[in-house]
Amino acid sequence: MDAAPLRPFCFLTSSGLIICVMMTKQSNNCIVLLGPTASGKTELGAQLAAHLGGEIISADSRQVYRGLDIGAGKDLDAYVVDGQPIPYHLINVADLTTEYSVFHYQQDFYPVFEDLLQRRRLPVIVGGTGLYLNAVLCGYRMLPTPENTALRRELAGLDDEQLRTRLATARPQLHNTTDTQTRDRLVRAIEIAEYARAHPPPPCPDVRAHILGIVYSPEALRKRIAARLKTRLDHGLLEEVASLHEQGCTWERLELLGLEYRFVAQYLQGSIKNKNDLFQNLNTAIAQFAKRQRTWFRGMERKGFVIHWLPDNHLTNALDALQDTVFIP
Repeated sequence: MDAAPLRPFCFLTSSGLIICVMMTKQSNNCIVLLGPTASGKTELGAQLAAHLGGEIISADSRQVYRGLDIGAGKDLDAYVVDGQPIPYHLINVADLTTEYSVFHYQQDFYPVFEDLLQRRRLPVIVGGTGLYLNAVLCGYRMLPTPENTALRRELAGLDDEQLRTRLATARPQLHNTTDTQTRDRLVRAIEIAEYARAHPPPPCPDVRAHILGIVYSPEALRKRIAARLKTRLDHGLLEEVASLHEQGCTWERLELLGLEYRFVAQYLQGSIKNKNDLFQNLNTAIAQFAKRQRTWFRGMERKGFVIHWLPDNHLTNALDALQDTVFIP
């Protein structure tokens, strides 16, 4: 069979240079840059976007929130490369008073992604939140599903095994087995599945990602985590959390916003006695979190995703990993 003919897909760089990518129907239309926390994704992502005429789409569950700056590692200064600002998206899009979920992320992601392709800008998706990445890479279309009172009355007369049978009929390919573990989850899963069957969602945009991942040795990553944490503490992390609380964000809410906010909130409340304990406890927790992220990424590979691993966050290595796949030299 003859190969599909190549067609150019051109991107305009911030310096005015046009770079063309030769693409077939099976080629990639975006880059994903993932890796554990403190691996340098932001800096490399911005450099890739600047070099290839792209824009950043963040895939970070805390950077969506306004006010979470130091602890969430937004590092917005990194989005200026050689004096040129790199546009970024899905950062500072939600208030702390709201619960921003993977559903909201997917709803916000697709319009941005399609807009970039229409404008001939390369989407560079950067982040370490595995659920967000899965939501857009796997193409699961999520719909807001209202509560169906009549359906719930009907389901009330069925036992758990009958509910499982009904769910299997409505959704033969069940992605989340936790939906079958309790009666409430079963009922809600049936409600969602039957609503989706009656209201088929529009197709997801075709996200064909060339995935790059940054991997340091555990020892090297621990050093990076410790150095970054010291910098954040020296540059106002305590003051940021205290200010958020003064503005009305409860301690309980702060403790749900990730490790930095949880541990600093505990320190400010007196549960952690001194700054040395704060540093040691938080540093250990972040290293454990990075290990869980690496486990998640290995799980992605087991599911069939091809991740091209980089030994560091240097631009040269990333461009080498892209050269023989999506981009022509």
